[in-house]
Order: sequence, then C-alpha cells, then structure tokens
Amino acid sequence: MNERSVPEHRGRILVVDDDPTVAEVVTGYLERAGFDVEHAADGLDALRRTGERRPDLVVLDLMLPGLDGLEVCRRLRAAGPVPVVMLTARGDEEDRITGLEEGADDYVTKPFSSRELVLRVGSVLRRSRAVAPGAPRAVLRAGDLTVDPATRRASRADSELPLTLREFDLLAYLMEHPGTAHSREELMRHVWGWDFGDLSTVTVHIRRLRAKIEDDPATPALIQTVWGVGYRFEPTLFEPTLAKDPSA
Repeated sequence: MNERSVPEHRGRILVVDDDPTVAEVVTGYLERAGFDVEHAADGLDALRRTGERRPDLVVLDLMLPGLDGLEVCRRLRAAGPVPVVMLTARGDEEDRITGLEEGADDYVTKPFSSRELVLRVGSVLRRSRAVAPGAPRAVLRAGDLTVDPATRRASRADSELPLTLREFDLLAYLMEHPGTAHSREELMRHVWGWDFGDLSTVTVHIRRLRAKIEDDPATPALIQTVWGVGYRFEPTLFEPTLAKDPSA
C-alpha cells in the first residue's frame, strides 16, 4: 500500500506543531494523501481553531511551548470526542504512555516516514467512522454495561461512558468474544489494525478501560488478566441483542 491509497478516508486534519519545518513536512505528507490540512502553531491556537470548527482528527506534537501537548489533549477530550494522533520523540516511552493515558488514539515517533504517518492517520479515521451500512449491529450487554457499536455509545447504569475511539473499539472487541483469552499481539492486530507496534499501547488502554468500567480497577472482574497470554472479558451476565430498528 502507498500513501495515495488513503484518499477514500480523507477528512479535515489539524496539525499542531510549533516547529515550522516539521509542520510543513507533516502538512505536505497529508495534503498529498488527499486530506484537507490546517496548521496551529501552539496549543492555545489549536483549542481556538477546534472550538470554531471541529476537525476530523488532530495530529498533535507532544512538546509544545506554553500549553503542552498533554494539556491540549486533555482539553480537547473534555470538549468532545475527536481522534488524536500524537507526535513524540523516539525513545520517550514514558511520554508516549502518558499521551495514551490522556486519551491519544495513536502516536507516531520522530523521525517518521510519510507512509507511516498517513497509514496511522488513515487507520484512526477509518475506525472513527466505521459503521457497517445496512447490517444489524449487536448491542452488547454485561450486567449494567451496554455497548452499541452502531451508535458508538457505551454506558454503565444508564450513564454514558467517556471512551476514546480506541477504548471503545477495544471494549467492543472483547465483549464480542466473551470468555476468550486474547494476546496483546492479537488485540493490536484486530483493534488497531497493525501487525506491529508498541504492545504497551494495549496495556495502557486496558488500564484506562478498567478505570472506567470496573467497580474496583485494582481487582478487575470484567477484563481479567490471563497470565502468560493476555486479557479476557469474563462477564457474569452476558446478553447480546440486536439493536432495534429506529424506523420500526
């Protein structure tokens, strides 16, 4: 696959980077792949622009002057759902993990290739828009936990859960395969769509999910660790049903 295979996933991208050279390179990569790209030079400018017109995705540099990338990501998430791909320096594993914990959907390490950047942006956008047209979508239930893939809404005890794009996809995948142990490699492949990548990404998202759906995240009952293998969704009450047709 090359970068010109991505235009079917084109959308409006906001690139946030204070380095004019990096911003120009990133913008050029994405524009050549068919995306509409806007640039913000700092965090405050990024928040102002997203407030005026929400982009389909934000490519966000972690190291910004003043308001850093982590704080920008927090504020973006507080304002509403928007996919975020972070740009980080190679080797800064702690910063990458922190970015994921703050709600970033993916990251690209510098220096990066045009192909990697475009593929990761395209992958995140595909999943943010993924709804199978015309197909009945199973509403997944486990006790008071409900996940509706068709509307991309998740709730517990009738309270909507503030899940990121990847958190939602991960939870839906686990609930669609109850009682099955999945390795981190398998989850990376099926949820992220990658055959390679930093497996700590999966670990971080599992930890974030547990914090949002478990009664006691320290002793999880729903998402259990299978030592030496990975993770398993083990609900005590699992009741998949078909979503109701709103026209019925």
